[in-house]
Amino acid sequence: MSQGVFLFRTLLLVLAGLLLMTAWQSIPLIQAELLAGRAEPRAVTPRGDLAADEQATIALFEQARGSVVFIATTERVVNPWTRNALQVPRGTGSGFVWDHLGHVVTNAHVIAGASAATVRLADGRAFPAALVGASPAHDLAVLRIGVGAGRPEPLPIGTSQDLRVGQKVFAIGNPFGLDWTLTTGVVSALNRELPTETGAVIERLIQTDAAINPGNSGGPLLDSAGRLIGVNTAIYSPSGASAGIGFAVPVDTVNRVVPRLIAQGRYIRPSLGVRVEEQINAALSARLGVEGVFVLEVEPGSAAERAGLRPARLTREGGVQVGDAILALNGRPVRRVAELLAALDERAPGETAQLLLLREGARVEIAVTLDAGR
Repeated sequence: MSQGVFLFRTLLLVLAGLLLMTAWQSIPLIQAELLAGRAEPRAVTPRGDLAADEQATIALFEQARGSVVFIATTERVVNPWTRNALQVPRGTGSGFVWDHLGHVVTNAHVIAGASAATVRLADGRAFPAALVGASPAHDLAVLRIGVGAGRPEPLPIGTSQDLRVGQKVFAIGNPFGLDWTLTTGVVSALNRELPTETGAVIERLIQTDAAINPGNSGGPLLDSAGRLIGVNTAIYSPSGASAGIGFAVPVDTVNRVVPRLIAQGRYIRPSLGVRVEEQINAALSARLGVEGVFVLEVEPGSAAERAGLRPARLTREGGVQVGDAILALNGRPVRRVAELLAALDERAPGETAQLLLLREGARVEIAVTLDAGR
């Protein structure tokens, strides 16, 4: 067989193979064209029952959803040319029903600077809200709405003192205005600190990886039993969107502050009547090896003066002669100024607190009747 005939036959075989391959690849297209006129929906594949944890999450959301509210605020703006006053949208946030009297809890920063607020319930009804009281130091506020029939049920209250890192949590709110959104996660850490816009430090915050975004503020953080364990307050993110680090005010703080806001319109912190300062305290603690809060000044007529607390004094040489150092309040150690303020925050004006002091090298216990702070 000549080489030309061999190459010709080989070429024919290759072309035949290509034709067969093309025809094979075209069969589905030909079938689609022929059968397109008779296309029908595909049969649904049964999935079986939902997993137990899915059913529990669905039940939790459906039970709690009606207690969560959407809050829209407005502010009063005066047109510089016409001098007409207008109400313009300011922001949105979340909140939840506290009791059967129409009280709604949210963050203080949600309503800060607003001239009016509207609360919308899960059933679509909207009500104008009146501000009952706010505590910026805890980033908590209470609104009141006039709901007649069909009042939403308050959320059941849990406790935050026995929370464990790793336990499941559920956040319900209105992120970016997308109402009644559920996100899930775990308790990532406990006893976090976060400075507020006023410069105060909120203590004992719950850190969670449940997605919390702008608009979630003021919404509830729930445990797996559907109980309130915190109020979502902030996220830590350079972009302003959830980065898996969210914070919530613990419910034990909420359950202490909210009743006072309802009863008095403001939260009055108890006062010792001493002047303390974090940076100076840190320097003295490091120099003297003492873990406590050093009393720098005692206010005249204060609880501290009545109890006989001794402040620091400046010597003639320009040095500092330390006075009393507060080591504990009611058995709770206080190593920094923020810890002392947090321990005081758990008391009420008029209560008697037991202070453990370091005085001239000796430990001394004294009782102090707390005053009302300014």
